[in-house]
Parts: sequence; structure tokens; C-alpha cells
Amino acid sequence: MGKIQFIHDYNYIISLENLLEAWQEFLCGKWQRQDVQEFERDLMTNVIILHNELINFTYFHSGYKAFKISDPKPRDIHKASVRDRLLHHAIYRQLYPFFDKTFIADSYSCRNNKGTHKAINSFRSMAYQVSKNHTKTCWVLKCDIKKFFANIDHDILKSILIKYIPDKDIIWLLNRVIDSFEVNPGKGLPLGNLTSQLFVNVYMNEFDQLVKHQLKQKYYIRYADDFVFLSSNRQELVSIVKSVYEFLGKKLTLQIHPNKISLATLVSGVDYLGYVHFPKYRILRTKTKKRALRLVNRKNLPSYLGVCKHANAFVVQQRLINKVDKTN
Repeated sequence: MGKIQFIHDYNYIISLENLLEAWQEFLCGKWQRQDVQEFERDLMTNVIILHNELINFTYFHSGYKAFKISDPKPRDIHKASVRDRLLHHAIYRQLYPFFDKTFIADSYSCRNNKGTHKAINSFRSMAYQVSKNHTKTCWVLKCDIKKFFANIDHDILKSILIKYIPDKDIIWLLNRVIDSFEVNPGKGLPLGNLTSQLFVNVYMNEFDQLVKHQLKQKYYIRYADDFVFLSSNRQELVSIVKSVYEFLGKKLTLQIHPNKISLATLVSGVDYLGYVHFPKYRILRTKTKKRALRLVNRKNLPSYLGVCKHANAFVVQQRLINKVDKTN
């Protein structure tokens, strides 16, 4: 399969115009933060210095500030400096539209007009087709990659990018960003970078293409490192497991989480992307339900009700509303 190629050159990405437009996008929702305000006080000087470093190839990526969040599971976030994040935006806004065209329709993470709810609706629609309107058994093979961001291999990522981007200067710049962070030597991307969201989709697109073109799996959905295959034939799913393990292990140096691979029928309930799916309805995961009832308050109630809206969760909705009413 001949790869389409990114036709723009390095100057297109590092132009003052692109940097300033990227700044406007970056500012959205962040203008009150102290580090952002400091950068903006001398915006043109800061942007011109960055632009000159990029023209002269003297640009170096600064270090990261590390902090932990619970989302709901604990995650290590690494935050780059404002100037580096501005550059990430400048790169992303030019490369994302190009790479997005190369991705399969059923990859849902960090893409425009996609997201969790589109993914679970696609899951429902595929289950409907596979089960012939719920008259046949629908089997679901579910996998999750172990320490996904921490195990992205820099050399493999660079070799994939080179296939699409002929401009050596752009590759130099992307290498600067990729090599600015590692968990282990030559491995790992920071969870806080906008570019990381694009890079992991470019990386996993290699796997998506294998699934579609070699394994010929029609009913497949991927959201970041969580992916599912649906089939009415249990044996068909059992037979692809080896190829999945081998490709991820040998070509992408990624491992399936041994405790997070399952093969089950839809009738028995399939836990995917925060909901437990059954043939004709879906419910909230027990953990999600408990967390919502524990943490709900007037401020976050609308977002919890939003989560409930996509499931058969009328009773939970009422309990959340009652709890907030009682505390006020």
C-alpha cells in the first residue's frame, strides 16, 4: 500500500503566522494561568525568539514538570513549558488534519468528531449487526495494552513518521519533541503533550491497518489502548489472538495486559469504556456508579448526569439528584 505523504515543508510549520495562530488556539481556557500570562506579557518577543531558534536549528525542548492526577485511576502527567506547548500546538495543527485522513473510521480517541460516546454507539451498532438483531450469539474479544504511553518506542515511532513525511527538517523537529522525554531509554511519551495524542494514534494506526487489511476484521473498535473485536464465531476471535500478540510485540514492542484480555458473550455483559454493554441496553460500571455517588456535588452534577444519559441509569440519576438536593 503506497503511503500518502505530507506535502508541506518545515517553514510552513515554523512560520510566525502558524505560531501566532497556534497561540490563539493554545490560549483557549488557559489565559488565567500564571505561566501563560507571563509568556503573553512579552508575546511577540517570545514568539520571535522561538521562531529564530527554529530557523537556525538551535531549538531545544525544555524539561517537564511532573504531577499526578486521578482520572479515575492514578496517572503521571508531565507538563512542558509554555513555549514548548505553543510549539506542540503549531506542529499539531498542521500534522493532525493530514494524519487523520490515514486513520481508520473506528479509531475514536483524540480525534475531531469522535470520542467515547461515538465509540460506544458504534459498539452497539456493530453488536446489532453481528448478532443479526440479537438473534445470534455475539462474542467480544477485549484487549488492553500494558503501560501504553510508557512503552511507545521512539525509534519505531520515528521510522513510521519518516514513511509519511519526506521533509528532513520536519523530522528533525519531531525528533526533538519525541526525544525530550523518556520513561526508560528510548521509550515513552509524556501524557501531557498534545503531540503525544497524535503520535500514539500514528503508532497504533500500524496495528489498525493490520487488523483491517490482513486479519480482515470488520467489527473492530479502538479507543487509545482499549480495543475490541466482535464476531458471531468464537473460534475466529480465538484464532486472531496470536497475530495480535505477535504484531504488537514484535513490530510495536507493546504487550497486551495479561489480566485485561477477555473473550465473552454480549449476553453475559461486556465492560467497555466505562459502561457494561448487554444486547438491548447498557448500564454504568459499578465502580463508576460508586464513584459518582461518593463525589457528586452541585458543580459536577451535570457531568455525572451526562455520563448517565448514555446508559440505562434512571435510578442512579435520581440518587445523584437527591444527594445534591439534600446537601444544599
